[in-house]
Amino acid sequence: MTQSDNQPTSNQLYWVEDNLLATDFPPLNKALRDPDGLLAIGGDLSTERLLDAYKKGIFPWFNEGQPVMWWSPDPRCVLLPEEIKISRSLAKRLRQNKFNITYDTVFIDVLNACAAARKHIEDTWITNDIKLAYTKLFESGYAHSVECWQDKKLIGGLYGLAMGKVFFGESMFSFESDASKVALVYLAQLLKQKDFRLIDCQVHSPHLQTLGAKPIQRELFVQILNNFCNDDKILFQSSES
Repeated sequence: MTQSDNQPTSNQLYWVEDNLLATDFPPLNKALRDPDGLLAIGGDLSTERLLDAYKKGIFPWFNEGQPVMWWSPDPRCVLLPEEIKISRSLAKRLRQNKFNITYDTVFIDVLNACAAARKHIEDTWITNDIKLAYTKLFESGYAHSVECWQDKKLIGGLYGLAMGKVFFGESMFSFESDASKVALVYLAQLLKQKDFRLIDCQVHSPHLQTLGAKPIQRELFVQILNNFCNDDKILFQSSES
């Protein structure tokens, strides 16, 4: 769940070729320290390459007009589903029960809303190529969306990937106060029920920290992936909550 204006500061980078296998990534210890986590550039956004990347602790992150950039920062920001923090104001919002939550009903709308929300504050990494790639992941059963509704209007949500017992959060949006936080709370509760180990938040932000996200060393993050991240798909609820 990230965005950055960081640009490569070194030419000592691994270039990924489009026609090579999805396993064509360098070891994570080859990632740059500045900008933190930049590992490789190039390649495509095929479903096979993306799934392989996420299982290894790598994710794509780049702006329109740039080649694909692959990242693996250290430390990694994660949120344990059972440790999500609910402030008094957010708890009050939840008790009001004004929102309806759905899963995987309007994935493309959530994707577009995340992109639109970002454009108001900074360049978006949710490019047309990203939209196409993650739509394919959704159609394959790996990408998911959580939607927050009020009066039948989509006002917030998030999307990401679920593999094995790990959810990789990509982006969230709010058109009304706390809407994305409500979506995240419901997601965390659902993942806790399904014994998920963590939600990957990629890099730290004050917003995520208020919700309980914390940094862990990349080595530990990769160990968790090795134990709990695989090709198993999760079936999300589709009815309103």
